[in-house]
Amino acid sequence: MKIIIRSSRLVFAVLLLLTNSIISTVFAQQSEVRIFNTVKTKLAAGIQVVGGTVSTPDPDIYCAMANSGYDYIWIEMQHSHLGYTDVARMIWACKDAPAIPFIRVPDATQGDIQKAVDIGALGIIVPMVDTAEKMERAVRFAKYPPIGRRSQGGGQYGALWGRDYRAAANDNIMIIAMIETEEGTAAADEIANVDGVDMVFVASSDLSSFSERRQGDPIYENLVTRIKTETLNAGKYVGGPSAWMSSREGYQFFQGPGTSSLIRTGVRVTLEEADPCRFLPSGTAPVDGEDPCP
Repeated sequence: MKIIIRSSRLVFAVLLLLTNSIISTVFAQQSEVRIFNTVKTKLAAGIQVVGGTVSTPDPDIYCAMANSGYDYIWIEMQHSHLGYTDVARMIWACKDAPAIPFIRVPDATQGDIQKAVDIGALGIIVPMVDTAEKMERAVRFAKYPPIGRRSQGGGQYGALWGRDYRAAANDNIMIIAMIETEEGTAAADEIANVDGVDMVFVASSDLSSFSERRQGDPIYENLVTRIKTETLNAGKYVGGPSAWMSSREGYQFFQGPGTSSLIRTGVRVTLEEADPCRFLPSGTAPVDGEDPCP
């Protein structure tokens, strides 16, 4: 009789353990956060990502860029006349496009960042970062509690990214610090180690402007190397211009050309295909025995 009771208790204990294990597994599966920022998943997989730059409010142009093959769109609000109403319409016009909307905000203010995430940006690019404190503010304004202090308000974010947006936003929104100065370079370690910062972007042109050194100059290259090294040591991604995509190692995130540059390139390619001699330099002598432009 005692043996039967002990066996029953043993079976009950085993069943209880199995039940708890199943419940824990189901709960873990249910609590998994949905990642809809494909830039984040690509970076995690070691894939380089590149985005085209848009600074015009025309939704048709935005849609053409967002459906052209870019991984994300760099929406330029620091050096453009774009307003948040313009950008909201652009993003909404191509809400099903594969390119993810990233916004370079004018500054790390609560108003700028709150509006950017409310209209659906999944990437916040902060310019002119010289201190870790600036990025701490950016993270605080972009993230919901308990990480940050983002408030819940109106916006099109839910219609764009789903009803679970509030629960998933903190894990999908990426925060990028742009280092453009020697002061920022000196603080690169502190900037990269701010909790919530995903990436540091080396602003090549402005770094050259502020340091008064050109690419290839040892002083300039030391600045670039320091930013990259400190960022990688912090376990964060490093970004740069698309020209560095195949020429420098360690970079995964790239800013591509703007719409004006792409239009000029597209027109030139189209005309050259139609008439290869159209852009033949004047005074160029033909190869003996050949007539390249009959």
